[in-house]
Amino acid sequence: MSEKASYGFTTTIIHSDRQKTIEHGSAHKPVHTSVFYGYEDARDLAAVFQGKQSGYRYGRQGNPTVSALEDKITKMEDGQSSICFATGMAAIGAVFQALLRQGDHVISSSFLFGNTNSLWQTVAAQGVDVSFVDATDVANVAAAITPSTRMVFVETIANPRTQIADLKRIGDLCRERGILYVVDNTMTSPYLFRPKSVGAGLVVNSLTKSIAGHGNVLGGALTDTGEFDWSAYPHIAANFKKTPAPQWGMAQVRAKALRDFGASLSPDAAHQIAVGAETIALRLERECANALALAQMLENDPRVDAVHYPGLSSHPQHQIASDLFRSYGALFSFELKPEIDCFDYLNRLHLPISATHLGDTRTLVIPVAHTIFFEMGAERRAAMGIVDSLIRVSVGIEDTQDLLSDFAQALNA
Repeated sequence: MSEKASYGFTTTIIHSDRQKTIEHGSAHKPVHTSVFYGYEDARDLAAVFQGKQSGYRYGRQGNPTVSALEDKITKMEDGQSSICFATGMAAIGAVFQALLRQGDHVISSSFLFGNTNSLWQTVAAQGVDVSFVDATDVANVAAAITPSTRMVFVETIANPRTQIADLKRIGDLCRERGILYVVDNTMTSPYLFRPKSVGAGLVVNSLTKSIAGHGNVLGGALTDTGEFDWSAYPHIAANFKKTPAPQWGMAQVRAKALRDFGASLSPDAAHQIAVGAETIALRLERECANALALAQMLENDPRVDAVHYPGLSSHPQHQIASDLFRSYGALFSFELKPEIDCFDYLNRLHLPISATHLGDTRTLVIPVAHTIFFEMGAERRAAMGIVDSLIRVSVGIEDTQDLLSDFAQALNA
């Protein structure tokens, strides 16, 4: 199959592997389980290690099956190159580990996934100054910039309250100041939004979620969009500057984070993710439609205090979402009236699964304050607007009316 820029999103993804020669004419890149790679000429082995020719050294640093998935993710994000990791958190950690130094300053959205927030605390304890700001307004980001600011980190849609960062204007600001702009695209996925369009230099995706889509495999990815000028970044080691400047950042991440810390994606996991990714557009179309229908129903119910979903006109960043995203996502959260116990309500639901995950084919629900955000404490939860009755819903592909009926009967009971 010849590569053509005119192909659409899904066509490109499902035929991605075939754009290179596949062993025995297979439709998918086979699962290569070998940990090491032998060379008939020892000089070739040395040339691969020295970066003089392409090839594989050791399973922790690269694998043909994983490489095929990296190519697929790069195409999904319209990027320059990608690196896959064992989990989404490993991908986020790789950014910090490979690119930040003691004394650096980072500006982060204050509306963050709980584990990312925890990771920032660890980074701060190691000598990196971290400022948390309300990134829904670019003015807050601009006010926090210092001479040592190296990076701005935001999520496209915050989990669980669905605040949306001022993505475009933050990207313009970072480009103007020469600051690396890192965007976690997990909540939207490359199908709904490409952070490259707002100037992001690096894009994070938890492959576990919407890209794989079936709750059966862990993985993460980091994509270089080509939008950041690495020649101006102060922490690139001399040995990574042997290649053209656009490759410097990812060369250092692959060596200093993937190789040295070893959070490698297994070939079996890469294969599962690649197959799951083929249906991301189909799944998200249904999930987003279901999410909008559920959010609208709950918003109109007097027993619900609030619904947080970008697809509702009442959402503070509804216009940003409408301007930037293909659709509004498959996740929302809502607050019950104080007299309704959130646990009793959840236990009355028949279809949704009470579980900590998102981006699955099945609808999942979780009481946020008592589980995934419990560790951060009441004061931090209050600052993030997370009340005790808040329920997060990751909407699946079930029949719409079945979901509406189930959420309604749990309220009626």
